[in-house]
Amino acid sequence: MSIGLVALLDDIAALAKAAAASVDDVAGAATKASSKAIGVVIDDTAVTPQYVQGIKPERELPVIKRIARGSLINKLGIILPVALLLTWLAPWSLPILLLVGGTYLCFEGAEKVLSAWGIIKEHENSHGASDKSTDPAAVEKAIVSSAVRTDLILSTEIMLVSLAGLHTNDNLSKVAIMVVVGFIMTFFVYGLVALLVKMDDLGLALVRRGQEKLGRAIVKTMPRVFRVIEVVGTVAMLWVGGHIVIDALNNLGVGALHHLVEHAAHAATHAAQGLGNSLSGVVKWCVETACSGVFGLAFGALVTGLVLGLQRLLRQRAGQH
Repeated sequence: MSIGLVALLDDIAALAKAAAASVDDVAGAATKASSKAIGVVIDDTAVTPQYVQGIKPERELPVIKRIARGSLINKLGIILPVALLLTWLAPWSLPILLLVGGTYLCFEGAEKVLSAWGIIKEHENSHGASDKSTDPAAVEKAIVSSAVRTDLILSTEIMLVSLAGLHTNDNLSKVAIMVVVGFIMTFFVYGLVALLVKMDDLGLALVRRGQEKLGRAIVKTMPRVFRVIEVVGTVAMLWVGGHIVIDALNNLGVGALHHLVEHAAHAATHAAQGLGNSLSGVVKWCVETACSGVFGLAFGALVTGLVLGLQRLLRQRAGQH
């Protein structure tokens, strides 16, 4: 074999190894970036099944598939290009966008908590088709349109939080990682939603096949599962939202809250030193998370009060005209 051919094969092998390493790096970075948006992901998983309530069981998966397709278009066709352009042309805007997004998460989480406590009236459920059409195709179209509009907000949060978690200056790597994030998040959320939605059908199928005890247990358990997901999603939204706001304010030069949380975490870590390094790390994370969650609830409650007050003022002014 000629020396030139051997050298060529060596080059090809080196390129293959580099490509494999690059793919591993992208996958690892995408997974790490995705984990930053866990609060929004859980909430998205809790919200989406409500859209298919009331439609025929055989149409649930097709509707979820259409919503998932719309979500992917939101993430990769709308949000990602806009977010990347802003980070390239106006990198200073990312902390501001995160501040707005974190505020929205705190508002959403606090509104749910205040509604559960009976402090404010709970919004009427607007999910599903709001029109009176009896045409199944029109009803499904309305459901998908409503779900995709809501997904645009949640997907914006997911992509912005994930983008902020990247630690690379290479633009091509950013694009590759964020595309992977978009696919991972979409398939995870809507795959899990499809599984949860069809669990009732699985339970009924087991009942028909004679496994009545297990089937009925699944059917009875699913409402509780959705309730747990909703509660966990609300807590996660407050924790993640509070953390985002605190970090964004620190990046914008307002670091008092960030330093306060750091001081509390450091004090807790110092007090837990006797428990070992691993447990000290857990204590630090718990304190930081608790501080972020409490701040998220307090800040979100303040924003909720301002929003409700503004809405009332606008209604009063509209009534005067």
